Amino acid sequence: MRVSELGSELARDYAGLEPILVGSLKASIPFICDLSRVLPIHHALDFVEIAGYGAEDEHDGIRFLKDLSEEIERRHVVLVDEVIDTGLTMNYLVRSFELRSPASLHAVTLFDRPYRRLVDDLPVRYVGFTIPDEFFVGYGFDLDERFRNLPDLRLVRAPG
Repeated sequence: MRVSELGSELARDYAGLEPILVGSLKASIPFICDLSRVLPIHHALDFVEIAGYGAEDEHDGIRFLKDLSEEIERRHVVLVDEVIDTGLTMNYLVRSFELRSPASLHAVTLFDRPYRRLVDDLPVRYVGFTIPDEFFVGYGFDLDERFRNLPDLRLVRAPG
């Protein structure tokens, strides 16, 4: 139901513009697929895959494992993310994509945790739900690459 409402909001705001929805692999796949199915306007889909540098690497930060296949210059870009926590990943994508001169750049997230934000100026225009600071699996969320396929969210409780 909420995904349909987000689709209606996007359709209203991007009517006649044919936006490109950009999902971040892998967790955003269920959400972006559901969003694409309910979006009644023409749109394109593309994906990026990013990874953080670990402590064992020389640099702390984020890097692309897979970049966009499509050019986004003068296009309306909607970043699609399943959850926004600290905002560091979204900030990296926004800064990278702004260099490519899109016509507009906004974000939609199904789940938001604004109280964990380390970056304030994100272009998050569409939010499905604000969720608590708990660990979930299912609907794209994983635990060691497992449980992404569950059709709904399930809370993971710490043993003990």
